[in-house]
Amino acid sequence: MSNPFSLEGKVILISGGSGLLGSSLVSAFQEQGGRVIVFDLKEGKSSTVCYYECDVTDAKSIQKAVQKAIKDEERIDVLVNSAYPHNRNWGKIFEEISREDWSENVDGHLGGYFQLTQEVVREMKKQKRGSIIQVGSIYGMVGPDFSIYEGTSMTMPAEYAAIKGGLTTLTRYLATYLARFNIRVNMVSPGGIYSGQPESFVKNYEKRVPLGRMATPEDICGAVLFLSSDAARYITGQNLAVDGGWTAW
Repeated sequence: MSNPFSLEGKVILISGGSGLLGSSLVSAFQEQGGRVIVFDLKEGKSSTVCYYECDVTDAKSIQKAVQKAIKDEERIDVLVNSAYPHNRNWGKIFEEISREDWSENVDGHLGGYFQLTQEVVREMKKQKRGSIIQVGSIYGMVGPDFSIYEGTSMTMPAEYAAIKGGLTTLTRYLATYLARFNIRVNMVSPGGIYSGQPESFVKNYEKRVPLGRMATPEDICGAVLFLSSDAARYITGQNLAVDGGWTAW
């Protein structure tokens, strides 16, 4: 009897695969026997991972990268949208965000996920199968607790909430639209991932989350791998929060 959790031989495309979470996902999929393709701003070098230069904020770049990947790999079984594009003005407080920055960041991030998914779906429809996982956020589910940012220069950009909230609804739309083609679409929404944030922020966060710590990139990988596998073949349109209990309050 075959193992439904196995990813052996599957071709997995990860956008933003050189980032904090993306690089952990690359390693996790490889450990489970997946053939990993990475889309990122720069081509990397690896004997086991195939890197393609792709700017997810640029329509032509996405089209070119997908066409090349399909030519080289012949199929894509799993798409993981985990890129995190934003412009140089990212991170301003609400009152200081310009309309131009709002539009650029929302379109670059949410629009990039939309188009990359669209291009890959065209190929998955030919295969009559596929799994798509969108990387969301708890801040696409609930409003931010701004008290955890007190005493730091950090904030939670309004664009981010709009992007991830929009992605949540887009995931449900795509799940029902693509079900007829045997393509599943789900979302994994991480809580805060530790990446060297100020000590005061980390302490505030740890007090707020039931499990008492921030996430590591590895904490998120299991949910993504599960939704990519045949063990999740009857799961679509779902948003799995991997947040240490943050949204359980």
